Amino acid sequence: MTATLNDQLSSLLGSDRVRGRLFDRLALAHDASHYRLTPASVVVPRRTEEVAAVLSWCVRAGVTVTFRSGGTSLSGQASTDGVIVDTRQHFRRIDVLDGGARVRVEPGATIRSVNAHLAPYRRRLGPDPASEIACTVGGVIANNSSGMQCGTELNSFETLESLVVVLPSGTTIDTGAHDADERLRATEPTLYRRLAHLRNRVRSNPDSVARIEHQYSMKNTMGYSVNAFTRFTSPVKILEHLMVGSEGTLGFVASATFRTVPVLPHAATSFLVFDSIADAIDALPALIEARARTLELLDATSLRVAQRQPEVDSVLGGLAVADHTALLVELQADDEAELAEQLAGTAPVLERLRLHHPATFVSDAAARARMWKLRKGLYTAVAGARPPGTTALLEDVAVPMPALAETTQQLSRLLNAYGHDDAVVFGHAKDGNLHFMINPALGDPEQLHRYEAFTEDLVDLVLGQRGTLKAEHGTGRMMAPYVARQFGDELYDVMLQVKAATDPTGVLNPGVLVGVGPRAHLEHLKIVPTVDPKVDACVECGYCETVCPSRETSTTPRQRIALLREIDRADPDEAELLRSAFAVDAVDSCAADSLCVTACPVHIDTGEVMKGLRAGRVGPLAARTGVAVARHFRAAVTVARGSLGAASAVPRHVAGGASRTARRFGGDEWIPDLTLPLPSPGPLRRPIASARPDAVFFPACVNSIFGDGGAPGTTRSFMELCRVTGIRLRTPEKIGGLCCGTPWKSKGFVAGHVEMAVHTVDSLWGASEQGRLPVVCDASSCSHALGELGRHVDAERRERFEALTVLDSVTFAREVIVPRLGSVRRVGSVAVHPTCSSVHMNNVEDVLAIARHCADEAVVPLSAGCCGFAGDRGLLHPELTEGATRAEAAEVTSRHFDAYVSSNKTCEIGMSRATGRRYEHVLDLLAACVRDGESEARPH
Repeated sequence: MTATLNDQLSSLLGSDRVRGRLFDRLALAHDASHYRLTPASVVVPRRTEEVAAVLSWCVRAGVTVTFRSGGTSLSGQASTDGVIVDTRQHFRRIDVLDGGARVRVEPGATIRSVNAHLAPYRRRLGPDPASEIACTVGGVIANNSSGMQCGTELNSFETLESLVVVLPSGTTIDTGAHDADERLRATEPTLYRRLAHLRNRVRSNPDSVARIEHQYSMKNTMGYSVNAFTRFTSPVKILEHLMVGSEGTLGFVASATFRTVPVLPHAATSFLVFDSIADAIDALPALIEARARTLELLDATSLRVAQRQPEVDSVLGGLAVADHTALLVELQADDEAELAEQLAGTAPVLERLRLHHPATFVSDAAARARMWKLRKGLYTAVAGARPPGTTALLEDVAVPMPALAETTQQLSRLLNAYGHDDAVVFGHAKDGNLHFMINPALGDPEQLHRYEAFTEDLVDLVLGQRGTLKAEHGTGRMMAPYVARQFGDELYDVMLQVKAATDPTGVLNPGVLVGVGPRAHLEHLKIVPTVDPKVDACVECGYCETVCPSRETSTTPRQRIALLREIDRADPDEAELLRSAFAVDAVDSCAADSLCVTACPVHIDTGEVMKGLRAGRVGPLAARTGVAVARHFRAAVTVARGSLGAASAVPRHVAGGASRTARRFGGDEWIPDLTLPLPSPGPLRRPIASARPDAVFFPACVNSIFGDGGAPGTTRSFMELCRVTGIRLRTPEKIGGLCCGTPWKSKGFVAGHVEMAVHTVDSLWGASEQGRLPVVCDASSCSHALGELGRHVDAERRERFEALTVLDSVTFAREVIVPRLGSVRRVGSVAVHPTCSSVHMNNVEDVLAIARHCADEAVVPLSAGCCGFAGDRGLLHPELTEGATRAEAAEVTSRHFDAYVSSNKTCEIGMSRATGRRYEHVLDLLAACVRDGESEARPH
């Protein structure tokens, strides 16, 4: 059936839009929830018309459809055994309107990306979910997501201006059009009449109106947004707002236009500790009246977890936590005067509160960041430390403010009664919104039974307080069986009628939100096997996906981990099939830049894991060869330079044809694709001696292998800048045979990597005069790798290495060279591509500082990310770089820049290929500006 389905969809859309391999389908069987269904097909449309065609076909064929974008939903909204329509890849357009007052967005754009586009206008979207790095506009609308500041006033329902929606019939409605209501009446007359009838039914029932008023006085994402019937009159506006929170069960949102809200750039934060939950809750009205924008609650267990974090201050660190509760309070203002006024107003409020110890508000950015890290680190601490094989379940409820203290206390007792005594309770206090996390092993029948009983008691507790079972995370599968109980039979029937009117054949996302059995929340549960201690903590949240360079071409870090789990659970034949695909589409295609660890809440480095799997494929002969290359690296570089010179001298079509033939027979992991242009070799690395050096220069071998097409090159530019400013350099004596070790590490040649690490560390120890002199490298990836060499040598060498100071040449230039320079020639504008290594070394600002020294305008594209060239990946798998740079290249080429810079040779090659512009090292630009400006340097 699956093969036939995929064939039919391929005929409809084209085979490039349909992914039917088991490998691809299992990759999308996992999202951030604790549910798992394997889709029968994955469709990746490019245009709204293609989505409409898929919907119409599925209605006729009786095939179910689920939309998926970021896959960050926690309640099971994005899982299906039917067709998944993946909107993340091609629906990402963002149009800023009216000077930032409004924004029109497609569903695949992340919240962070939208806010980045709005930032120059000091505006942002109203919804502010914690998953903003990865969650998309489509999901935020589908779940009516909110966040810490959003409340009920700034969510999607309230800030939405209009939608373009595709109905199951294939009809597309732009609700912002002046004739939208008439168009809906003309194209969907039955739906129009039924919506009008349901509106009248709701409004004529006083009990329904009262229930709706109460339910939506809180954050509430249970069921359909039936408050649309009381807030709006025209059927098209009712439909528009029913789409909010509908979880893909009513139609496809092709684009949305929002009214934006102001960014308040000035803030002050305070961490208030109370002796009890009651004291903390009693403080809320006064703090809200004092215009607190954020009020985050942390219960006693949360405080105990926070005490283990390195950011904890001495007061909280020394607290003997009993029943204590904290509020993290933040004030925000448009300017300093307004913030000062708010602070003056809160001073007497703090004096009246029953605090455990005195507290004040601070506006220092570093101090505020430490406070917020205590709150945001709760999830990391608890999820990362959970037992292997368990699931991190983050629950989400809300109750009226007067019931918050009692609910929190009863919830803590309930958690303890079910053995969850280490569960933290935290949340958005001003909204009565509580989160807590439990870690059941859902594959254990006893624990599953306990989870079922706990859920029933939780429902009793929250509904007994007239609360909502889902405040922010959506109903999904998780709470669908309880919608009728929360809203009552009458309003639940209205919801069923909404579904029947809009999706009469029931093809859209069945099993979600309404119309499910009493045990639907216990079906299709995701069992988490243990596969590798380095990845077992993964919660499959998807935060890593937005920074992964292979996300457009193969798999993401989350999918790599999910597929490792699938291989573990598969039968032998399926496992072998999956392993074969995994070797190419997960291991080989990984850039191994480790940007994933910078986004992962539990600090998993999937790139490092893929390198480990590559190492597992290296046989004894290959391992010995790797060691031999390390011992004779100077000769290896000579061979590489000679080969590159020969290849660059041959007409490209000849070299390309020869390489394609060689790759067909010899594999694409060792033979580069020469169909794309390559630079000629760079200069040889030669030793530099100095009697009284100021620094040890470690010229990267990559700058020797790849040249700059006749330009001086980065190595010479750096040396020239040092000469002009009177900085004396020395290199290690045998620099021609030294390397940072990246070629061996990225390929999995562990023994060769260790061999080179030992050789390089010993050389640097001597050249630096036992650590007295800083070591400076002229390629960011090599600087980063050099800085980590100590991890790969014995204890004695590691101790020596820790005494060394390793700097990237850009950081050295900012700190030492630029202060010695006088005026330089400036260019008008420069495009800056930060490398992943610069992100890891936290020196992106250094790159920007040098660029700003040379240019009136230095621009980092909003879509900038890892270029995917990754040493040899761009030579062996050019499709990786093409996919990784597509968005950034489009942004860069949309306007003119006078210069294009980065800080690493292979990244410069990758970006030059992607954009057709000549990228150079930022120090090349600085050196050129110094030469042209006849800078009067000040030697020290």
